[in-house]
Amino acid sequence: MGKAGVLLATITTTALLSGCHAFEAVCPAVGRVSGVAVTVAAGYSPQVKTLHLKACQDGTCEEGTVHLMPGSVAVDQGCTDDARPDGVCSATAKPDGTQRGLLELETLAESPIDVTASGQDANGRPMPTRTLRFEPRASYPFGEQCGRVVSASVVLDAAGLRQDR
Repeated sequence: MGKAGVLLATITTTALLSGCHAFEAVCPAVGRVSGVAVTVAAGYSPQVKTLHLKACQDGTCEEGTVHLMPGSVAVDQGCTDDARPDGVCSATAKPDGTQRGLLELETLAESPIDVTASGQDANGRPMPTRTLRFEPRASYPFGEQCGRVVSASVVLDAAGLRQDR
């Protein structure tokens, strides 16, 4: 093989090898905590002083008092220049009257999970005990190439517990 053949083979090999890396997925390095997320609805939130959750899945139970934080929603504040792709956009958090918390679990699978909520109302009296059985949701928020994420979320209101959509 002459110099031209070696040069062509080198260029072809280089192009093929570099092309293999062009399609690799870049997945975010996001830390993730397994658990049951709970939102106390805005209309019920003032009535809840403390919240205790128990979650049982596949024969293993975890329970604890959930630290509740004020919930919020994002409010779009617009962009500096909508016509430009590099325009600056911003948003702010606005309190929405909810309270949110998380009961951490060692692992979370897609199998059914039983969640029980209890606690004290604003006057220090026991709240009604509420129980819900549901299946956590699996999704691919960063694409299938980045792996499946399993989540379990519930909403507590005066009517009881329901799975969060």
